[in-house]
Amino acid sequence: MIQPFDDTYFMKKALQEAQEAFDKGEIPVGAVIVIKDRIIARAHNLTERLNDVTAHAEMQAITAAANFLGGKYLKDCTLYVTLEPCQMCAGALYWSQISRIVYAARDEQRGCINLNTKLHPKTKIEGGILAEEASALMKRFFVEKRNLN
Repeated sequence: MIQPFDDTYFMKKALQEAQEAFDKGEIPVGAVIVIKDRIIARAHNLTERLNDVTAHAEMQAITAAANFLGGKYLKDCTLYVTLEPCQMCAGALYWSQISRIVYAARDEQRGCINLNTKLHPKTKIEGGILAEEASALMKRFFVEKRNLN
């Protein structure tokens, strides 16, 4: 039996959000939050548009999901994000008590793994789902940005 709602399916939805960020001139990071195979939040970076360094895709998604659920905890939820969360976002995810984080591409310099940021003890994290696609979009963004400057 084919499972249509798997990690690849939801990461593709996050990549659609990243593409939307790219199209708006934002660093192309997208996120969706899922509970029981249902997307309850979609978001992408809005740091330029909102002139707010905290307006990362994950932060926007956490707020939207909490509003949808009517509470601050995201237990039984999975975050799909196209780039490994930064320290700030990992901290917010810690406090949300999200059950699972799935990221596409690693962020070797600013990501929560190399910075040893603690996640909630019950949070599981895994990466590499559609990493090549996410990395290609990110690289294309910065190549185009450098060519404009």
